[in-house]
Amino acid sequence: MNRAAAGDRIRRLGRVARGPTITANLMARVGALAALTTASLLVARTGGPAAVGTLALLRVLPWFAGLLLSSGLYGAAPYFLSGPGRADPRYRPTLPAMAATAGVLGAGLWVALAPVVGPRFFPALSSALVLAAGITIPTQLMETTAKACSQGFDDLAGSNRIIFLEELVFVPLYGVPVAAGVPPYAAMLIALPVGDVLTATAGWIRLRRRGFFRGAGRPSLVLARKVAGYGARAQVGSIVLLLNARLDFAVVTALVGPSALGVYAVASRFAELLRLPALAINYVLYPAYARLGAINAAAQARDAIRRTSWVPAAAAVPVAAAAPVVLPLLYGPAFRSAVVPTWILLAGLAGGGVYGVMSAFQSGAGHPGLNSFAQGVGLVVTVALDLALIPHTGIVGAAIASALAYLTTVGALVVCFRRTSRAASPPETSGSTTEEAPGHFPGGPASAAPAPPNAEASP
Repeated sequence: MNRAAAGDRIRRLGRVARGPTITANLMARVGALAALTTASLLVARTGGPAAVGTLALLRVLPWFAGLLLSSGLYGAAPYFLSGPGRADPRYRPTLPAMAATAGVLGAGLWVALAPVVGPRFFPALSSALVLAAGITIPTQLMETTAKACSQGFDDLAGSNRIIFLEELVFVPLYGVPVAAGVPPYAAMLIALPVGDVLTATAGWIRLRRRGFFRGAGRPSLVLARKVAGYGARAQVGSIVLLLNARLDFAVVTALVGPSALGVYAVASRFAELLRLPALAINYVLYPAYARLGAINAAAQARDAIRRTSWVPAAAAVPVAAAAPVVLPLLYGPAFRSAVVPTWILLAGLAGGGVYGVMSAFQSGAGHPGLNSFAQGVGLVVTVALDLALIPHTGIVGAAIASALAYLTTVGALVVCFRRTSRAASPPETSGSTTEEAPGHFPGGPASAAPAPPNAEASP
């Protein structure tokens, strides 16, 4: 690629980091959050608190099973479609084939484990409904893989549509059967897989129309191994991210009690509104950086940090100001004690803009393990401070531990970013802007030096 062509491509991809694309993803996430809130309220009114908890588990456990059995396919697909695999059409049938295979295995494993899983996690469900829940593993896998493939295939509009629809379609698919007299739990197990199938089908049809399968050929076992190798490093970070985000809930319950957890959960969910901009930034920039290659992505990332790092800190101010009014108004006077933990958590989450850009760079440049490393450092802080502070200061201690863990994770990412971006910079004696060859990112699948364990993907 000559210098003029490379420069044009950098400018074109650099525009991805600017307003409209990130704003569109953010709006999709806000819409999905509104739909999820509506669904939760509907389930709470028709099935009570236990039904809300069951719905949460029915969303999380199949997603988590799919992540493990597909070897981190959710996070790996955008990398290979945007970066080293973009010139090889065989990746395109390989990714959905991996999802379908993992889905069949997951459903079979769920059926085998149902006698253990059911009583422990789903005591309100009959044995037949617990067995039926296994179908949501393949349906979620195909839906989430369609979303990841859209992200990597430069169809962020299609990916945004899936983000929104996967939450929205549940509302009528659950509400109509319940209104017709179907019991709430049975209605859930109608709405979840049917919603997945409808959303996934729309996503795959859109990809097909955009040429995703054109000239793709047959799935490749060799390529599947490459995807699984990257994904295995990526999924370690996803697991650590989940522990980092929710381990404090378990510790608060064990050491302080469920009532305190209820207050802390409200504070945590309200403060985590600040995560939305960082999630949108990461989601959009990850495939863009994979397309650019490590050298040019490093320059773009530095520029993006300067332009976006202030967003969560600025957003924290109105959220903090609203907390003393909104929390008691929505949840009642008993939740006034959630205000101080909310403020503490907001302070920790204010660095989320930097996190979004840096984690996108590491994944896009072929270093998913460095994201996992940063999450692991944060998890160590979470565990140590939770055990030290919560017994003495309750949910305020939990908030302090989480805030410091967030900041530690960002600090570890800054250190990793400085090292990898400096290594990716071209020599000072060279004035070229040439792009690295696809598949030869330092520490990536074609590198001889494996990167440590990453984090990306949420239900």
